[in-house]
Amino acid sequence: MVDVATPQTRAQPPAKTVQEYIDELPVWSDGTALKSTPMTGMQWRIWALAAFGKFFEGFVVFMGGVTVPLITREFHLAAAEKGLVTSASLAGILAGTILLGGMSDYFGRKRMFIAEMIIFCLFLALLILVQNFLSLVICLFGVGMALGCDYPTAHMIISESIPSAARGRLVLGAFAFQAIGAMCGIGIGALVLVLDPSIDAWRWMYATALVPAVLITLGRFFITESANWLIVRGAHEEAERAVTRLLYRKPLYPQTVALLRHVADEASASKKTFLALFDARNRRATNFSSVPWFLQDLGTYGIGVFTPTLIAAALGSGPDKIRSPADLIASGIHSAEAAALTTSLLVVGIVFAIALADTFGRIRLQIFGFLGCAVGLAIATLSIDATGAAKLYLIMAGVMLFNFMTNLGPNAQTYLLAGEVFPTEVRGMGAGFAAMIGKVGAVATTYGFPLLLVSVGTRTLLYGLAVSSVLGAIVTWMYRIETTGVNLDQIGRLAPAGD
Repeated sequence: MVDVATPQTRAQPPAKTVQEYIDELPVWSDGTALKSTPMTGMQWRIWALAAFGKFFEGFVVFMGGVTVPLITREFHLAAAEKGLVTSASLAGILAGTILLGGMSDYFGRKRMFIAEMIIFCLFLALLILVQNFLSLVICLFGVGMALGCDYPTAHMIISESIPSAARGRLVLGAFAFQAIGAMCGIGIGALVLVLDPSIDAWRWMYATALVPAVLITLGRFFITESANWLIVRGAHEEAERAVTRLLYRKPLYPQTVALLRHVADEASASKKTFLALFDARNRRATNFSSVPWFLQDLGTYGIGVFTPTLIAAALGSGPDKIRSPADLIASGIHSAEAAALTTSLLVVGIVFAIALADTFGRIRLQIFGFLGCAVGLAIATLSIDATGAAKLYLIMAGVMLFNFMTNLGPNAQTYLLAGEVFPTEVRGMGAGFAAMIGKVGAVATTYGFPLLLVSVGTRTLLYGLAVSSVLGAIVTWMYRIETTGVNLDQIGRLAPAGD
């Protein structure tokens, strides 16, 4: 298409914000206007590289349901040591979200986007080679730290680079790879056990992620920095170059980029501290993003990581039935196959979330999903008094409903909202803090789950998780901040985030 714009129209383009350029509908030089803003090659590259970060999280964390029984047998772990193994990666995620994720507000989205994958690859390689319990826990913690950094960083590098109208479905589209990773982790765990029915097969399970992780790390070197971050840090010319590179398309549009300066933001961005999350402007956003995430992770990780254990018990192949390594391998294969079926509903749920987030709204989906999770847990609880095949069917039905509703609602929406409700200058810290609080719930559940199963029983445990889901719906309604279609440049600038 031939460019016929005159030199005069190019000389003084109107200054705009970063998001206004990203949201702008291209109008070509012959007057042709598009109906929607097309994604550029750079925008799709950023999205794909971020999506694989979520894939690795689901892969490593949910594979734990298959690897932990093998690790327990190889290292002869007691119940408390087993709890440390199951919670080590989630404890690392908890630390990584706040210690590393918040650094993206200071060092940039791209630098931390690369750094997290380097850390992930390093500790994953060491994990495959560990020979004792302490090094095992340290490596799992290190892997978790890298995944924790990815929570805020991946969200921001996507959401600050794509059109507002498509932000919900594209961020959730990347988040869907967590569910795909979970399915692959369980499936590959079962496949490795079939090919290598030995106690140390768990090493090969983790090894399958190493080469893809290295490739994703290399790919992240070739993306552009977030122009939103650059502009609030005062790097005005660099931000304009970043927008030009981000929106490069043929024919070229926009032909010239001139960004508005936000002098007040540039002056204050470097002075923002962690305490800014609790000032009058951001306090509601902090409560809204963190408390429901905590309540959601109590159930999601408790059910997700220990679904194979619950199913094994229903199949009559629980720990008390295992007499030899062969029994352990067979139990692992059967429970992993059943867990893969239930986990598939995570994918179905996220597909519905992607389709509805930008139309039905984040708040409605989160509340509806929380209530649906409670119903699923109640159905699973009915299996306790059932016998025979009905016992397994009720557990499967309850867990499958739970997995569908959590990814339709709170598991997806808490992640999405945490990266949207804070202004740019504290977005990394805010999203990181929310994810950290969520992982407090995840760590508490995964560490305490084996102990609570013994001390209070399955019935009380499932009822407690159902109550936490209902509380999640209540808190969501109390602190609700709807961000569907909102321009991220406006968050925290025109009014306090809670208005």
